Amino acid sequence: MSDQAEMLRRIVDNMNNGLPKAEGLKPEKRARVITITSGKGGVGKTSITVNLAIALSRLGLRVAILDVDFGLANIDLLFGIAPKYTLLDLIRDEKSIFEVLTDGPNNIKFLSGGSGVEELMRMDRKKLRKFMGNIALLDKLYDIILIDTGAGLSQNVMSFIMAADEIILVTTPEPTAITDAYALVKMVSRRDRKKIIRILVNKAETAREAEDIANKLIVVSEKFLSLKLSKLGYILYDDTIMKSVKLQKPFCLSHPRSQAARSLFALADVLVDYNRSMEDMLGARGFIQRVLSFFGA
Repeated sequence: MSDQAEMLRRIVDNMNNGLPKAEGLKPEKRARVITITSGKGGVGKTSITVNLAIALSRLGLRVAILDVDFGLANIDLLFGIAPKYTLLDLIRDEKSIFEVLTDGPNNIKFLSGGSGVEELMRMDRKKLRKFMGNIALLDKLYDIILIDTGAGLSQNVMSFIMAADEIILVTTPEPTAITDAYALVKMVSRRDRKKIIRILVNKAETAREAEDIANKLIVVSEKFLSLKLSKLGYILYDDTIMKSVKLQKPFCLSHPRSQAARSLFALADVLVDYNRSMEDMLGARGFIQRVLSFFGA
């Protein structure tokens, strides 16, 4: 381990993780952090992220998106909004959390990742503490934070996956997408067999096809990896999705009565029905602390 990484780990380990220690102490408010990821690119992960955010906001929840797909950050493209600042400005202590959050539709806020991971590793103690203080504010401001990761199994992607309270794993009926989704589940199982993973099948031709894919992933994961997956649902192939991308407007807004939009609204209902107690959630601060600990490992 490098001296820099060792120093980072010491700082993170010494931080108060925000979890109450005393019995009977009421836990402070923490946001529900959900990572949306995929084994390969091209499965519609980012489109699902922005539309799910809109569907959740329509249920009265305060939602923020953190775009950590550092190679192809494109939440802003799907919203048709160019962010003025990125996570990099926050890391460099040039802007506050309030300044780097960009206004999206339906009261959603989003934060573009920029090339922030490398900068995180170079932060000194003072900047890191201030950065964590900014991140902790997200717990007070939002109910749900959606993390849009890059695709694949790189260390960066896996760190954001393992740091979240729960994972939505997006796949399609394409054989390579299913194979790569299973490879991701295998990576997760090696680190934490109790991690919450919900399968979302996108671009399926029929409901039966989607159900079959989800069921097969669930069966093989439990049999060979001892990791229990659950089904979140599916979105059937819909031409309006591509039309909305060209319009740079989420399909839940551009085509709210489309099959895809109706499916997303239903998925949001299902997701909210999974009640999580505050004690079970690390929140935004805990999420970033975990990410930093993984980078320092």
